[in-house]
Amino acid sequence: MNFRPLHDRVLIKRIEQENKTSGGIIIPETAKEKPIQGEIVAVGAGAKADDGTVRPLDVSVGDVVLYGKWSGQEIKLDGENYLIVKESDIMGVLEGAGASAKAA
Repeated sequence: MNFRPLHDRVLIKRIEQENKTSGGIIIPETAKEKPIQGEIVAVGAGAKADDGTVRPLDVSVGDVVLYGKWSGQEIKLDGENYLIVKESDIMGVLEGAGASAKAA
């Protein structure tokens, strides 16, 4: 299924955190916090300005970003969980994190 967010919304796939601490302690599912890091899967066309022009988004597909813990709306597409957030809910892009985050 193809999905394209509207306007200044972004579709994010969460990057799950490690199950173990650096000391080797296994963290149970009930004690884990919601991830705040994810990879952008799809972006909208951009935000409309008051004069009707469309301002393109600062993020693009493949960027690894940090977002607010309680941001966005969770959805399920083709059996996978995703998050839809507005661009303004994204706190920043992790530069050079794309390849290392995908490998984790």
